[in-house]
Formats: sequence, structure tokens, C-alpha cells
Amino acid sequence: QVHLVESGGGLVQPGGSLRLSCAASASGKIFSIDVMGWYRQAPGKERELVATITRGGSTNYAVSLKGRFTISRDNAKNTVYLQMNSLKSEDTAVYFCWTWVLGNSVWGQGTQVTVSS
Repeated sequence: QVHLVESGGGLVQPGGSLRLSCAASASGKIFSIDVMGWYRQAPGKERELVATITRGGSTNYAVSLKGRFTISRDNAKNTVYLQMNSLKSEDTAVYFCWTWVLGNSVWGQGTQVTVSS
């Protein structure tokens, strides 16, 4: 069973930056994961894609976020990162780490990002 643990959320002023991290682990097993990514859910809205990245480094972004957000990963650590720059109030949301393992979606617990002055 794969577990995802996010970190790095918090309160930031408009125009600021944050870096989220998500580490994948599986008890007692060596494993590799192909695709990992980030989704977000704002209050009263549906969960939406932010970005995904494959083990080989291919990326996919929400069109509206490309250019401000950058996804990357460290395969050796099974960790994915999300660098968020020029943050806006509308980026306020809970950010969820995601991966796909053996035909199932696996989600992290989420980390709150609040953009406010």
C-alpha cells in the first residue's frame, strides 16, 4: 500500500512563492512510481488538476497555471515537488498529492495554501 505525505503549505502574501513536497512510501517494499501529480480544491469548488509528471520527466499542466507553477520530482526519493510563484488569492486551496498505482488513484491528506495579505 502506497502512502503520500505532503508538506510545505501555509500562508503567503499575493505575489509570493511556496514550494510543496510530497513523498511516497510503501511499507517494507522497494517500488517505483510512474506518474505523480498535484490537484487542488478551493472552497465550494471541485477538485482540479494542477500538474502531473511521469518518471521520465514528461509534464502536464493546467493551462491557466503554466508559467507560474513548476512540477518536478526526485525519482530516487519517490518525491514530487510543486514550485508556485506569483501566487494569487485565487490559488487559495487545499493541494493534494496524487499518484496512480496498480489501477488505483492514491491521494495524500492535502495541505492548505492560503494567499492573502
